[in-house]
Amino acid sequence: MRGLSEKVAAIAPSATIEISNAARRMAQGGVDVISLSIGEPDFDTPAHIKDACIDALRRGETHYAPSAGIPALTAAIAEKVARENNVAAKPDEVIVTCGAKDAIYEAMEAVLNPTDEVLILDPAWVSYEPCVELAGAVARHHPLSTETFQVEDTLLEALGPRTKMIVVNSPSNPSGAVLNADSLRLVADICRDHDLYALSDEIYEKLVYGKEHVSLASLDGMAERTITINGFSKAYAMTGWRIGYAVAPRPILRQMEKVQQHTISHPTTFAMFGALAALRGSQDCVEAMRREFERRRDYLIPALRDLGYATAPADGAFYAYVKVDGDDMAIARSWLHDAHVAVTPGTAFYTPGWLRLSYATAMENLEKAVERIARV
Repeated sequence: MRGLSEKVAAIAPSATIEISNAARRMAQGGVDVISLSIGEPDFDTPAHIKDACIDALRRGETHYAPSAGIPALTAAIAEKVARENNVAAKPDEVIVTCGAKDAIYEAMEAVLNPTDEVLILDPAWVSYEPCVELAGAVARHHPLSTETFQVEDTLLEALGPRTKMIVVNSPSNPSGAVLNADSLRLVADICRDHDLYALSDEIYEKLVYGKEHVSLASLDGMAERTITINGFSKAYAMTGWRIGYAVAPRPILRQMEKVQQHTISHPTTFAMFGALAALRGSQDCVEAMRREFERRRDYLIPALRDLGYATAPADGAFYAYVKVDGDDMAIARSWLHDAHVAVTPGTAFYTPGWLRLSYATAMENLEKAVERIARV
């Protein structure tokens, strides 16, 4: 029998999903595992969003939709990014995708050619590099400051003759850091001066604590070269709905739409009506969840520091990024098997010596997890 794809074989599975699956198997075997490994809000999708989806089902919204998304939703997204992100966008510069991850993959396919290089700022979410590689291009990594988790002038030195794109993620998964104005201006200056694209992953924009989220595309000269990625999973507790979106210049959008037409066609039709209700309805549910995440953060970060662990600035998202002494993979395995606490090793995010803990779980679980970690 002929061999399978060498390109896909060279790509590692998602570390976050693997850790989560290992914890799930232990739990199925009767072990009381506290999972702090996966980035999923523990809240239910707000009722008015579910009701809108159910209403759409009942009135027969079960057929094909435009490949870029239903017009009401693309218009609502364009209005949202203009109002909240200071990014002027028309509905035809919006594409609704099957989750934000799908938007990232489509963007890579739309922009990159073989031998093009993409600069990824570490620590970085696990799927950026595989999306680059699936598009046939090359991923290069450059570290952020391990003290501030901000962009430094050394970024300019990391550029090469084949660099075509810089990937920015703020608030960050895994560190929880929010890029400040200086960091964003530095990225924008480099992109403009060297004619680069930027992919700005802003899926955690609503989960910020004491800081301000600024969209990269809102900076001078960046709207025409930035692909802004966002979605509904984190802010509205809609992970299983798989509804994301991208806002980008129309030439890029048209390429992304071709990728979508020949793969998923479009996201689930009736789910898009739920997403529309999320944008059009009250945002009190988003703020209530943000406040609860902040309460958990305000417990977990000091508790970890009391145990002697240094952490990254936890200014956004719902992660504590913890510095450990030794092999982070071995320590993560020890916490799982000896303390029954599942976390994700920093090696998965291209920063060995760190662990990511998700506080998207009940306070009771966080308190028990800290007690178990202290014993180990």
